[in-house]
Amino acid sequence: MTERTAPEAIEREDWLQRRSAGWRDLAGRWFTGATIFLTVTGLSIYLLPFSTFNQHAVIVHTLAGLVFLVPGAIYLVRHVRAYWHFPATHVKFTGWVSGLMLIACVVSGLVLTGQSAFGRGIEYVWRTVHIVGTFGLVLFLGAHLATVWARARSAAQSRNDGELIRVAHGHARLVWGSATLLVLATMGLTLAVPGVEWNNEFPAGYDQTPYEGAGPFSPSLANTVSGGALDARTLAGSASCGTSGCHEEIYAEWLPSAHRYASMDAAFQAVQGVMAKQNGPESTRYCGGCHDPISLFSGTKNIGVENLTNLAGYQEGISCVACHGIQETDVAGNANYVMAQPNRYVWELREGKVAKFLSDFLIRAYPDHHVQSLSRRMFKTPEFCAACHKQFIDEEVNKVGWVQLQNQFDNWRASRWHDAERPERTVECRECHMPLVADSLDPASGDGADANRSLRDRKHRSHRFLGANQFIPALMELEGAEKHIALTEQWLRGEIEIPEISEKWSKGPAVPIELEVPASASPGEAFDVRVRVVNNKVGHDFPTGPLDIIQAWIEVEVTDADGRSIFHTGKRDANHFVEQGAFMFKAEPVDRYGNLIDRHNLWEMVGVRFKRSLFPGSEEVATFSVDCSGARPHEGGELDEEHAIPVPTELKGPLKVVAKLNYRKVDQYLLNFMFGEDAGITSPVTTLSTAEAQVALATQ
Repeated sequence: MTERTAPEAIEREDWLQRRSAGWRDLAGRWFTGATIFLTVTGLSIYLLPFSTFNQHAVIVHTLAGLVFLVPGAIYLVRHVRAYWHFPATHVKFTGWVSGLMLIACVVSGLVLTGQSAFGRGIEYVWRTVHIVGTFGLVLFLGAHLATVWARARSAAQSRNDGELIRVAHGHARLVWGSATLLVLATMGLTLAVPGVEWNNEFPAGYDQTPYEGAGPFSPSLANTVSGGALDARTLAGSASCGTSGCHEEIYAEWLPSAHRYASMDAAFQAVQGVMAKQNGPESTRYCGGCHDPISLFSGTKNIGVENLTNLAGYQEGISCVACHGIQETDVAGNANYVMAQPNRYVWELREGKVAKFLSDFLIRAYPDHHVQSLSRRMFKTPEFCAACHKQFIDEEVNKVGWVQLQNQFDNWRASRWHDAERPERTVECRECHMPLVADSLDPASGDGADANRSLRDRKHRSHRFLGANQFIPALMELEGAEKHIALTEQWLRGEIEIPEISEKWSKGPAVPIELEVPASASPGEAFDVRVRVVNNKVGHDFPTGPLDIIQAWIEVEVTDADGRSIFHTGKRDANHFVEQGAFMFKAEPVDRYGNLIDRHNLWEMVGVRFKRSLFPGSEEVATFSVDCSGARPHEGGELDEEHAIPVPTELKGPLKVVAKLNYRKVDQYLLNFMFGEDAGITSPVTTLSTAEAQVALATQ
């Protein structure tokens, strides 16, 4: 080996002195220790499973990064200036690249912190930069420090420089000590604030086997992964989704929806109360799987609490987690699904503003578990909806045998809207009832799994679940009811356009009607009015749902040129009852004795004596005979006092024929039974479609 030249020796001595001074720098020691902690916890958060420790590591990781940001920047500037004039070597190269990786981590970390603390969600491009920067830092900073340490140790040993060795060891001890201290702080926080402890126990006196050979939630087919109870808090707390700054749009849509008020529905509560009195509270579990899963799984529907509904979830019905926590479903219906208990974030169910902030921060900063546990591909399928939107009565309920009730799923599957051979022609449940909402700011916007969508389409699925219930939101004065009712009525009339399926749907009413009348009629004779009703755009039977309480009917009125009514059918009287003889779409179920099921007492049902509904694409024609004698067959006409019959009057043509297809959610008899006639409650009526025609009067 050649002897080292004087300049090289001087430069090496300068490097050792600067290295010694750097190792003595207290800020440098703490900063290096913090960098090691941030790197280790970052790798733990990214590579290891979701855990209480990792959740607290996210918090301490963020705080440590913020605390050491300024002193770290000062130290790095001093460090760069100290070695600026040194020649370019592989050591300097790894140092510079490490610095760039660190800057990438710091900038992306600050952006992610801001988005997690004050935004709707993190942008994954910044998370990718943060992750890549971390791995780059591990690679280059590790090589840089290892080389520096090895060179300094070799120089100290060759010079027998005990002071340099002592300084190096002191630096190493404080570096690892500071890193260890931060790890211990994280572990201490983990012990002080453990994960959520669930009370998954049925209440005292809960009957787990009310029906022979059935599960603990029978007669509902719903079950849990464990087969046991779930703490009521498991499925509750939907408000946190809307107040977190994340899913505000979706939460506002859900608030007046039928899912949200499924258990608090005043009509449901009234019917459930009657069922409990007749058959015992355990029987209401039949309803709980679809209407009230929080009460069902927590065991409230066994003990006689008010409304048979768990108070923790009373205002939620089908909560956010009640849908998103379902792990698997079966198309048998009657709530045939399996509910999982999601591992909630450590601060999620704790009280207070700090806990709320930390919970929201963690979900946004550490989102993978939130997404993976609450978002599944099966949510997009009609089979998922079938678990509740298909119903039957079994022997354990009606004491007789199996009877099919409402069944939207099989209707759809057998209809023209489902094409198994050409899936691109199929229209699924979510495409109609959860249409895309444009210009969405929700973190759930975008979907690369749908063929006609992209990850950045800025659209989310509406959680209004628009259907046909324009009654309960108004009755219960739900938040956002006015807008929701208006949209529901537009939906019923077929006025809401859905671009996603515009090529598969026709425009116009969902169930249009057409009038067929003669061009003219002779006075003193009768003529026929034919009303043709077509289920044009409904993806299942029209009407659908509980047809024992739903009413859809044809209203026809014929007036002469002076506006005098000469014929009408389907009008409502002063007490809101539809006049007898109206052409009605509904069902009349009966019990084992042939008595009419008219109080929604489906638990007694064994069959139907009458049912009229329209399968998708089918039609029905109602025919009415109109008397042109001039006699007024209904109220308002002049009567012959001797015979109490209408007195004929001279008609003036042309005659105007108006036909309407009307719909209301609950018939008046049931409302009077549930709330009393004096309550004055009636269900609003929506006219789905209208048709008009004229009939000329032939001269004598």
